[in-house]
Amino acid sequence: MQEKIIILDFGSQTTQLIGRRVRELDVFCEILPYNKFPEGDESVKGVILSGSPFSVYDQNAFKMDLYKVRGKYPVLGICYGAQFIADSNGGTVEPAGSREYGRAHLGMFDKNNPLLQNVKENSQVWMSHGDTITSVPSYFKTIASTDEVAIAAYQVENEKIWGVQFHPEVYHTEDGTQILKNFVVNICGCTQDWSPASFIENTVAELKEQLGDDKVVLGLSGGVDSSVTAVLLNKAIGKNLTCIFVDHGLLRKNEFKNVMRDYECLGLNVIGVDASEKFFSELEGVTEPEKKRKIIGKGFIDVFDQEAHKLKDVKWLAQGTIYPDCIESLSITGTVIKSHHNVGGLPAKMNLSLCEPLRLLFKDEVRRVGTKLGMPEHLISRHPFPGPGLAVRILGDITPEKVQILQEADDIFIQGLRDWGLYDKVWQAGVILLPVQSVGVMGDERTYERAVALRAVTSTDAMTADWAHLPYEFLGKISNEIINKVKGVNRVTYDISSKPPATIEWE
Repeated sequence: MQEKIIILDFGSQTTQLIGRRVRELDVFCEILPYNKFPEGDESVKGVILSGSPFSVYDQNAFKMDLYKVRGKYPVLGICYGAQFIADSNGGTVEPAGSREYGRAHLGMFDKNNPLLQNVKENSQVWMSHGDTITSVPSYFKTIASTDEVAIAAYQVENEKIWGVQFHPEVYHTEDGTQILKNFVVNICGCTQDWSPASFIENTVAELKEQLGDDKVVLGLSGGVDSSVTAVLLNKAIGKNLTCIFVDHGLLRKNEFKNVMRDYECLGLNVIGVDASEKFFSELEGVTEPEKKRKIIGKGFIDVFDQEAHKLKDVKWLAQGTIYPDCIESLSITGTVIKSHHNVGGLPAKMNLSLCEPLRLLFKDEVRRVGTKLGMPEHLISRHPFPGPGLAVRILGDITPEKVQILQEADDIFIQGLRDWGLYDKVWQAGVILLPVQSVGVMGDERTYERAVALRAVTSTDAMTADWAHLPYEFLGKISNEIINKVKGVNRVTYDISSKPPATIEWE
């Protein structure tokens, strides 16, 4: 049984980062809503309570029954989690005089406390809260303070319950990884045996048990997520897997042909479907981004449904959904950032159960699993590409002409990144076709043609991203090549927005 840490999500923007830090310690963890603790799960070794956008005294604040975990597992509360534990035990949480955000230093801490062992003197931590714990019950022991926060960390005496008002999961907390290791490994007793190899072994065994002799249809996109899903399923159920790769007409240049060849080399049973006319027809005149995604998502399902009915006795639909897909589709606060065609709206008419073996993995973990499975490097290292394809990189309505322009410009940009040795230094890159035309001069003639934006970002998990600082010489060459070779484009810009506040894709 795979041991794990449960992270209860109270809505913090950094909850997923807690999960990543725990995974980096080679310990498996699961992030669940604050009110969905899996009682009776014998694999749970400890519990972490995340931060939250709420104050504990807000009427609508997320709250849980602490006695579901208290005395049964070690517990670590982070920021709101720490305040919630204190407030629930009769402590006082009040608005801070000013929002405490940014760097602080542990001026006093108990270096002998299990949570803070091997933490350096004056260690920097990162604060991000509008409330502060001003008092705790007598049986709470303060184990760390900063200049501004008297109760920066505490332990409930004679219990394995800790709280920290800072964020050990963020990069700026110098000894954050050590603190999490102290909790997860030393206090909870996790053995640090989670790895790509163990994930493959456990997942293949689970898939065999889950699927038995059932037949499965998998929607392939050409990206690393669905490709790794296919290889995992092929390892588990072999001939009972049928893959469907849909060309919705919105793929990159020559992608359908190239990806089909790759999948044949992997020994997968793949059916290629050219459905481009269907998608272009249904997208005609549509400009609203979310509506585009909905149409494409439904279109995928329709095609799968049609193809699945040609197969006999199919009972499962497999998808390459990964964790950020789920988070961005619906946050715990109910705010939709963007819908994802892998997550929502599986129609009842398909009468298929859903299988998502990568649902709890981050992108870099998927790549590590793919490497361990022996997949070709060019498949594993491919940049993420949106399920709706170039539809969300064309601002405005979709036409075959616009798609062709964007395919040519994108091909020049991506090939240029490869030629300059920049491709593997960038998390994701692509070209955006803008809904504007601009005046230009080509030869002696005035032009009035389209503008495009180059987009390249660096990231580790797509939850946050920074714009890639590409060389000016490279950007100049690519701009010149696109304008000279792609008919209909006379202006190239470069997007230097980070996520947040922007998203990686423009739509």
